[in-house]
Amino acid sequence: MNVEYTGRQYEATPAVRKQIDQGLSKLHKILGTAFKTNVILAAEKHRHIAEITITVRTHPIVGIAEAGDMSSAVGEALDRIERQALKYKGRWRDKKRQPKKKWNGEATVAEQLAAVGDKVSTAVPVVVHTYPAVVRTAEAHVTRDNSSVALRPLTLEEAIKEAEFRDRDVFVFRDNQGRVKVLHRTKDGKMELIEAP
Repeated sequence: MNVEYTGRQYEATPAVRKQIDQGLSKLHKILGTAFKTNVILAAEKHRHIAEITITVRTHPIVGIAEAGDMSSAVGEALDRIERQALKYKGRWRDKKRQPKKKWNGEATVAEQLAAVGDKVSTAVPVVVHTYPAVVRTAEAHVTRDNSSVALRPLTLEEAIKEAEFRDRDVFVFRDNQGRVKVLHRTKDGKMELIEAP
């Protein structure tokens, strides 16, 4: 086990070293043996501070705890590191995906069906695609923004200038008669006027 100890106004006792080694053996079961550990033990008046840093690949996991005695501080720091290591391992496991099967444009015999005709000579082959069982949808993020709404009645020309000035793709305003109108910039850059009833 590659552990680097640093003591600041504190000398690491064999009991504390044994406690840290036992805690790190739990982490070996979670993360494997490919990580580097730095332990900083500090004592300031009545406070004992334990800071344990584990570097897995390039990702540091840090546990800092403060208590009245050093063994309690080390125990808390190890608990925090263990929780973070479980999260890290779960994220890493979720990231691993199976490679997607790419369609090369040719259908196998099992994917072809006779769609038209009674005989094989007149049948037309059709490629059958399957759709995923779960449809992925993006979660909508709603933000409030008053810069796309005019507070006073505007003419159409004023509204276009205001939308250009504010650099907005959608701009809502009222005309002089009090009707709600919306200016919308299309993908080709033209402004489209939508009148609400």
